[in-house]
Amino acid sequence: MKDVSEQAVLRAVAAMHDRMGEQLTVDDMARAAMFSKFHFTRIFRRVTGVSPARFLSALRLQRAKDLLITTSMNVADISVRVGYNSVGTFSWRFSRSVGMSPTAFRRHAGYTQSIHPHFEWRSGRSPSGRVSCQVRLAEDDDQALIFVGLFSGRIPEGRPARCAVLQQPGWVHFDAVPLGSWYVLAQSVSAESDGADPNADVADRAVSVATYGPLTVRADSKVTADLVLRRSSALDPPVLLALLDARKYALSQAQHGGTAMRDRVGAAA
Repeated sequence: MKDVSEQAVLRAVAAMHDRMGEQLTVDDMARAAMFSKFHFTRIFRRVTGVSPARFLSALRLQRAKDLLITTSMNVADISVRVGYNSVGTFSWRFSRSVGMSPTAFRRHAGYTQSIHPHFEWRSGRSPSGRVSCQVRLAEDDDQALIFVGLFSGRIPEGRPARCAVLQQPGWVHFDAVPLGSWYVLAQSVSAESDGADPNADVADRAVSVATYGPLTVRADSKVTADLVLRRSSALDPPVLLALLDARKYALSQAQHGGTAMRDRVGAAA
C-alpha cells in the first residue's frame, strides 16, 4: 500500500496527464495533491527525485513521443496538444532531450540508430575517474536488452557522459568519466515484450528502470554502483532519450556474433 506522500504525488501526476495542454502551475498541482505548495514541492521531489515542473516537462515530451508514432498529427499540432505555445521551442527541447528531431523520431518509429556519449574519450589526457556498475533485474528476462548511462540529471535525456548496452545482467565499467556529479540511469527493454503492457508509453517501451546517484567522480576515483531494475511506475520520471530497438539489436547480434552494434554505444571498458 502506498503511503500518504506517494498518494499525493500520484494525484498530482494524474492532474498533469489530464491537463497536459494547459499552463499548469505548481499551485494547481499542489491543490490536486491536497497539500500546501511548499510541502507539496518538497514531498514531490523526495518521491520522484525531480521537481514538479521538471516532471511535467518530461511528461509533455513523453506524450509528444507517443503522439508522433501513434498518430498522423503534424508537429505543430502536437506541440500545442502537449502545452507548448511555440513549435520552435518544442522542437528544440524535444531534440535536446530525445536526441533527434520530432520528424526524425517519427521516421525511425521511436528508435535511434546509435547512441554516442557527450564527452570524447580522453583517458590519460585529463583528470577523470572510473565508475563500475553491477546491474541486476528484479524479474528474470532472457530477452532483456539493458541500457546503462551516466547522466548529469535524474531524467535520462540528451547524450550521456558514458553509456553501454548489456544483453544480460552483470558488471559494466566506465573509464575516463569526467569529473563531477552524475546519475547512473538504466532501462531494460525486451525483444519479446514490445507493447506487452497496454498502459506503458509506446514511445519508450519501458520494461524496467533503475537509478543510482548522485555520485561524485573525482580525479582517479573509483566509484561502485549497484542497480536493480524494476518495473517502471507512474512515480518514475519518463525516459526521454530515444533508445536502440531491442529486436533489431538482438537480430544483429545473432547475425554478427555479438559485435555488430558495439560501436553504436559509447565507451564502456
